[in-house]
Amino acid sequence: MESIHWKSSLPLTEDYVQDYNKVSDLFEYDPWNESSWAERAAWLDRGNPLAADRGQLAEVLLSYNKAIGNAPEALDAIGKLKQQETLCIVGGQQAGLFSGQALVIYKAITLIRSARLASEKLGRPVIPVFWIAGEDHDFDEVNHMYYLSPEMQVSKIKIEHPSGKRSTVSSLKISQEQWTTALELLDSSLIPTEFKPGWMELLRTAAAESHTLVDFFGRIIAKLFGAQGLVLVNSDDPQLRRLESPMFAKLIREHKAVNAAVLTGRDKLEALGYSSQVELNERSVNLFVVDDDERILMYAAGPDGPYTDRKKERIYSREQLLDWAESAPERISNNVMTRPLMQDYLFPVLGTVLGPGEIAYWAITREAFHQIGLKMPIVVPRLEFTILEGTVQKNMHKFGLTLDDVLYHLEDKQEEWLRSQDTLKLEERFAEVRDRFVKDYRPLVELIAGINPGIGKLGETNMGKIIEQIHFLEQKASDGARAQFDASLRHFQRIGLSVVPMGKPQERVYNIFSYLNKYGDSWLYEIVNSDLKPDGKHKILYM
Repeated sequence: MESIHWKSSLPLTEDYVQDYNKVSDLFEYDPWNESSWAERAAWLDRGNPLAADRGQLAEVLLSYNKAIGNAPEALDAIGKLKQQETLCIVGGQQAGLFSGQALVIYKAITLIRSARLASEKLGRPVIPVFWIAGEDHDFDEVNHMYYLSPEMQVSKIKIEHPSGKRSTVSSLKISQEQWTTALELLDSSLIPTEFKPGWMELLRTAAAESHTLVDFFGRIIAKLFGAQGLVLVNSDDPQLRRLESPMFAKLIREHKAVNAAVLTGRDKLEALGYSSQVELNERSVNLFVVDDDERILMYAAGPDGPYTDRKKERIYSREQLLDWAESAPERISNNVMTRPLMQDYLFPVLGTVLGPGEIAYWAITREAFHQIGLKMPIVVPRLEFTILEGTVQKNMHKFGLTLDDVLYHLEDKQEEWLRSQDTLKLEERFAEVRDRFVKDYRPLVELIAGINPGIGKLGETNMGKIIEQIHFLEQKASDGARAQFDASLRHFQRIGLSVVPMGKPQERVYNIFSYLNKYGDSWLYEIVNSDLKPDGKHKILYM
């Protein structure tokens, strides 16, 4: 394994990792200062003024984790949550098909590693909690997965929306026919290996027991990491909603102050020269309601309501929302700005594991935490990985490519290699011919222009067409020469599609099961049980 600095496309996240002092005013604790962990733990020990009942939370978690077949180690971790000394490392993701992008798996690993490290530092139980964003309604973001096909195509496996409504993913029922089709496509995408039958059996069993993407996702993550003590929570669990009822009521009553704090956070961020990653609105309530099976973001028409959707087609009174918060909290859910607050209300959050984009938008929330009497937890950057397979390493060596070449200069390196193979020096020869032609032909055009300007223009046009034809022949000759190197160009293509598919980091595109199918899962647990620390650097795994 190798650690590299892969610069983030988000300047704020880059500074968070590389130069924390630049962004320290946007966060609560310095993640690179060892004393932050004890400082945060001490704040939690003084008693979070706004916190769910630990015993009730443990019962909700126990019920859900038993339902998805989580391991005894995870159930034991839930039992520890009843103890006042136990703290949590929390992070989450949407419930993608077959676990979605590989980064989801790396987030789970980061949660486990961070909890273990924190437990060692503090000498007390710290449990990892994976927050499944079952309340999310953007089905198109989670209904697919990508893999690299033998034809060197980034291919997609997709499940169609079962209803077309903007319902929460947790409530959208997936039929067994849809599961079967998706599993058959996955099966055909995986090469035959010693590991394939076991993985396909695991996935078919999970699908047979699952009614939604959230069910399926929870079962898969539990199978992979439950024995490592990873606890899962579905944010759209009706039992969890009942625990969240008091917090929803508070967020409704104080929505104007909370939103003002969010806007202040954005202004602070922009004053430091960064751009907000979230679209904010002066009237936002930062909560959704479920109405007619659709999840609707609410806006305030006045300080105390009424509340409407964006188009003002549906109207709700303050009293109605507060009634739902108490009697039907499953009808209310958080948006991206209040989810961090709800997470802190439910769990004794020592630290939260965030990806690059999440770090950028959490930077807006500090003032909102303060507004409701909380403090933002320690923000732990998610571990990032790129898997470099043996064939890719071999091809890189063949063409003398460094990792830096592959990440940033692959197309240039390919063209440079092609030019080095050009023993005929076609580019130089065609350039010579063009230059010689222009040198000999231009005086003739100038001569006839003196006879008649119209004939001179015709001569210029004629010269341009001849040059055009020389260019055309050069391109055809170049294509013919390149055809001799088709196999090598496919190797270049494979390197690029393996490491930076669609111009993105591998972990943000491909699903993990193609790698689990080739290499098994022992490498995952080697990482989990290593001494690896979330240090903000990108890790290269040489397989």
